[in-house]
Amino acid sequence: MVIEISLADTLFPSDNGAMNSKEILDDVSHSDIRLIRFLYCDPAGVIRGKTVHASQIQSKLDEGVGLTRAQNAVNLFEDLIQVDGMEPVGEVRIIPDHNTYTQLPWLDRTSSMLSDLREQDGSQWGGCTRTVLKNAIAKAREAGIQVFAAFESEFYLAEETETGLQPWANGPVYSSSGMDRASHVVDEMVDNLTEQGFIVEQAINEYGPGQQEIVLKYTDALGAADQHLKFRDTIRGTAEVNHGLHASFAPKPFADGIGSGAHLHFSLWSLDGKTNLLHNPEAQTEISELGKNFVAGLLENMPAVIALTCPSFVSYQRLQPHSWAGSTISWGYDNRECAVRVASPFTGREAESINLELKTSDGTSNPYLALAAVILAGLDGINKKMSPPKPAHRDPALLTPEQQKECNIRPLPSNQLEALEALEKNDVITSGLGELMLRCILATRRAEYARASKEGDDWARKATFSTF
Repeated sequence: MVIEISLADTLFPSDNGAMNSKEILDDVSHSDIRLIRFLYCDPAGVIRGKTVHASQIQSKLDEGVGLTRAQNAVNLFEDLIQVDGMEPVGEVRIIPDHNTYTQLPWLDRTSSMLSDLREQDGSQWGGCTRTVLKNAIAKAREAGIQVFAAFESEFYLAEETETGLQPWANGPVYSSSGMDRASHVVDEMVDNLTEQGFIVEQAINEYGPGQQEIVLKYTDALGAADQHLKFRDTIRGTAEVNHGLHASFAPKPFADGIGSGAHLHFSLWSLDGKTNLLHNPEAQTEISELGKNFVAGLLENMPAVIALTCPSFVSYQRLQPHSWAGSTISWGYDNRECAVRVASPFTGREAESINLELKTSDGTSNPYLALAAVILAGLDGINKKMSPPKPAHRDPALLTPEQQKECNIRPLPSNQLEALEALEKNDVITSGLGELMLRCILATRRAEYARASKEGDDWARKATFSTF
């Protein structure tokens, strides 16, 4: 039996009855909201923002809040880096997207909206990461493609002990006992996500001790990035505020532990939302020719892409062989050791459910930049009608040299610095980022690499754990 599901039912809740200014003001008044957060995600992937009191919200909904340009030159380790055009002179405006308004269930009388950073006259500012994704989405639409996506996020729960942070609520992977031990926390996280309008598909305990995974329903590309940020805030806030626990999306929080990914699932649809362009009606479990073009472009540009999808110093401690993280430039059907996996469709829903998964993506990424990089890389493959190599039928590390050559298996950049060098040389991704954003990323991330190299791996892991 084929079950028809309208894509309109899967969108970010804002797009199912988007709120206008009056409705937000009414909710603030009727719910006795005291504080409204105007949030954005900076180039370092950190969720930042300013908080407006309810008494000031009416004017701020449209005019926004002032922000120094220099704020986006603060890197993951909270170091302010010199970036021309991002000095502490002049301001931009944090302009909230009314469609993203939600109350925050784990806090008292508090709501939030995600925002664009714009020039004072309302025009685009080159330092806004959300705008980078909007521009990439526009390029896809020009090609007749609508991108849908979801981040599949793994995270650790940890508690303070006499010996430091330790994983909390251990249990065998995917086990009922593990689910039970973390249930009162995870259940509340699910409730808090649902209360904001998100569709939760799965909630499981993952491989590592204290590691969890909650999966949200896919939506349009901008909505997917927006809901991922709301998701991160909800998980962290529920754990810390309500349970005194630490929640971290860091890619390698413990030196001897399993890494965490934010696997990016995505599919390509017609502009009317009726046709999955990845679906191959002649071979239901394989992707279409257009899908293969997209995969080829993604593989071709992968060294630059991971500078944005695996952007932190610690990211490269996760990208190791036999770790289900994708440690090579490779693709395959349901091959979880490849960087790009074709996820097998569900019987009877092949046309709707076939999708691609990027394994080389983690929780330190800015989701707007990560999705933009994937879209730009894939469109490059479509525009140039690239063909991918033979898909890997097993772990790329276990293939013979001849098989690796057939599949064009290549190593990924081995560290943050190598990835940034690949990004700087890649015209496809850099043109989509824009000159100011590129300079900001290169300067702030190279400063991260220099400091983490000096301070050591343990220091970098702890600093990244507390930030993400």
